[in-house]
Amino acid sequence: MNAPVNFDGLEVGFDVPALPGMDEADIQTPCLILDLDALERNIRKMGDYAKAHGMRHRAHGKMHKSVDVLKLQEKLGGAIGVCCQKVSEAEVFVRGGIKDVLVSNQVRDPAKIDRLARLPKLGSRIIVCVDDVANVADLSAAAQKHGTTLEVFVEIDCGAGRCGVKTTPEVVEIAKAVDAAEGLKFTGIQAYQGAMQHIDGFDDRKAKLDAAIAQVKDAVDGLKAVGLEPELVSGGGTGSYYFESNSGVYNELQCGSYAFMDADYGRILDRDGNRIDKGEWENALFILTSVMSHAKADKAICDAGLKAQSVDSGLPFIYGREDVKYIKCSDEHGVIDDPDGVLKVNDKLRLVPGHCDPTCNVHDWYVGVRNGKVETVWPVSARGKAY
Repeated sequence: MNAPVNFDGLEVGFDVPALPGMDEADIQTPCLILDLDALERNIRKMGDYAKAHGMRHRAHGKMHKSVDVLKLQEKLGGAIGVCCQKVSEAEVFVRGGIKDVLVSNQVRDPAKIDRLARLPKLGSRIIVCVDDVANVADLSAAAQKHGTTLEVFVEIDCGAGRCGVKTTPEVVEIAKAVDAAEGLKFTGIQAYQGAMQHIDGFDDRKAKLDAAIAQVKDAVDGLKAVGLEPELVSGGGTGSYYFESNSGVYNELQCGSYAFMDADYGRILDRDGNRIDKGEWENALFILTSVMSHAKADKAICDAGLKAQSVDSGLPFIYGREDVKYIKCSDEHGVIDDPDGVLKVNDKLRLVPGHCDPTCNVHDWYVGVRNGKVETVWPVSARGKAY
């Protein structure tokens, strides 16, 4: 089980950025902070939505890589478990007590397959994705070796152009092989359309999902025809969950970023043409940064550069401020345009990162704040678990 953090002997500024009970003003930067009120509202909102639409919600752990956040999603939002991308990541959640775990990816390396097949011994349901019938025999052999059962999703490439098979006959072929294999159970379909999640326009996203849903429906019909009706049809993200949940074919969502929100997701538009971070979801994750230099009258330099964030989806924006703007960064510095010289050295700012997933993966801790105080400090449990 995931043991509570023992803070005895941990030094603020070396081991951790903060300790519970501290004032928010004393948090050491740069670090990740969570607005716990906003986080909890986001989690409850998604949970209420999933329940109202008869959907299971399997929260995506690759976003936050945190057992503590996942347990909050289970407690407040009714999440049924987690999906992750790698075996080592999944193992962190299993060891942390999460009982329903999907590796929403292919596992082909023999050593990784062996580790995967051992995970059910720790008391969790384990599901893995397959897109090649040759993978079935290896998974089966490992499950038999360890006396366990691995459940399998056949992955459909429904538009992302990465993993997955594209035709119903291929889906049926793999499902039949799984169904016939010792130690394996055919459980359903993985059909996540990742390529369209960040398309700005609502109607443009819907058009991509309409095509994906038609493809998935055809696969489900093909499976039913051979007596292999899927128990679960899983997919859906923060940019598309409303399409899958009203499709009549999906019954499990895999949303992740809704809980934290980042700048890239925030830009996409809802049905009414509004940014989704202006009503649908709240920004709950921030990089807390401090001004470290103001030697140039019109520019402030902060301590959050490339080593504190990922900028693959663009630069962060400064939360709640229109008078200053984060304009560029290097390894250890962020440059803030401050034309009126309003910032002072040691001022703290909240940055909304461009892309939350890889940003979280470069930090060791989340500092949870409420009403100006540090309420909790959580480890980024699966940080670096990329194998």
